Amino acid sequence: MSNELAQQTMNAFDFVQKLYFETSYLIKEIEGLLQEEEEKFLIRRSGGYSITTRTSTGLDPFGVELWLMKNLTVFFAPESFTENFQGLTITKLQDSLKIIVVHIVFTDKEANEPKIIFGCLRDIKGKKKDYSKFESLMFEFSYNIKKIFSKLPNIDYEDIYCSFRGELKQVNLFSINNSDKVRNKIIEPMLELYRKK
Repeated sequence: MSNELAQQTMNAFDFVQKLYFETSYLIKEIEGLLQEEEEKFLIRRSGGYSITTRTSTGLDPFGVELWLMKNLTVFFAPESFTENFQGLTITKLQDSLKIIVVHIVFTDKEANEPKIIFGCLRDIKGKKKDYSKFESLMFEFSYNIKKIFSKLPNIDYEDIYCSFRGELKQVNLFSINNSDKVRNKIIEPMLELYRKK
């Protein structure tokens, strides 16, 4: 029995690790395709070349629930809106700024299978002096996921730090299994939302 349990534990971690690797390849493919567009979209980097997510090493019950990454978010903006500083991006908030968002949900009580939620954020406003660049607001997608995505396919979010609106689409993560589907099911609909007047 203990050998079987040990094997199941190894299989579970192997599966999750493979899922994370495959997801990283998907994000890099999305990134590459977006860089080929006329806007030359670049990934937003608030703390280096990484995803935005919320995890924990806490031993209290809520902290333990966050040990495993259940969702993540990445953001893209045109090169023309980008300043670089020591490997980080600076995307100053301005009226014409629009941000592409890709949010991946691996597991959720309301979702019966993993999803990719993607689209465009606009009308992004910081409400405090320290929130003059988009990178300062990326934490919202780690801490306020339920509230941000509560009105799909639209976003109309506001709190004491910021406000933004947007339009989103979603597809099942496991339906994206080749490059054509990445382009047809994610990139093209995402660009259509971004380029809409």
